[in-house]
Amino acid sequence: MTISILGCGWYGLPLAKALVNDKHRVKGSTTSADRLAVLKEAGIEPFLLNLTAEQATFPDQFFDTDMLIIAIPPKSRSAEGAEYLPKLEKVVERIRWHQIQKVILISSTGVYADRNLVVNEDTPPEPDTTPGKILLEAEKLFRQQSNFRTTIIRFAGLVGPNRHPGRFFAGKQDIANGLAPVNLIHLDDCIGITQNIINHEVYGHTFNAVTPHHPSRADFYTRAAEEAGLPLPGFILKLDNWKIVESKDVSPILGYQYQVDNWYTALADKF
Repeated sequence: MTISILGCGWYGLPLAKALVNDKHRVKGSTTSADRLAVLKEAGIEPFLLNLTAEQATFPDQFFDTDMLIIAIPPKSRSAEGAEYLPKLEKVVERIRWHQIQKVILISSTGVYADRNLVVNEDTPPEPDTTPGKILLEAEKLFRQQSNFRTTIIRFAGLVGPNRHPGRFFAGKQDIANGLAPVNLIHLDDCIGITQNIINHEVYGHTFNAVTPHHPSRADFYTRAAEEAGLPLPGFILKLDNWKIVESKDVSPILGYQYQVDNWYTALADKF
């Protein structure tokens, strides 16, 4: 199968490498000419693709594919946030034009607000942040398409290579909401879940991708810093706004078992 990955970053590049190892033909996009060689060396067909209005480039060969994985964040903290949906509308046009039938859209559990609830795939999202609102609109854009089928993966907080959780709060003090549960996922499970969707041809679904272990922020990040040999953080042991995101559909629909199911074990084995 030919698979194109729009956005070969922290998740997209290792995913592309894993799919190459699975014997797929993989095309990968980047906005930087300097990274084209990196993709090529990994056995990925490299494409320079830019979605900004001033520098839009849409190489037809990239969209000549059996399926498309969209792994570009909205970057809502910068001026690019307002451009995210128009960018995706351009991508939808190319999907229709090239008659791509299978799409995976990477979203985030940030579409759920911290409303002191346990939420799962059946819970209607009510985002209260700009990134969450943008991502929910992106999800709606792809769900309303009738020319192709999209599976949406909502990743929890991302940890893994170059994202050691011990660094997140190392040495900081008086950190609020220390008793709130964490909602995280390791890169290995991000890749594993995506591979299962591809292998089992599961399209038209929405999955929460989040490790089913939710220790408190204070416990987890203190242990993570200690494991990494970093200055310990100090948390205010209070429970403010929180949520627990459950991954209800991943196991029964995909038959997938999380590689990381306990964060305390993972701190020693995965970082």
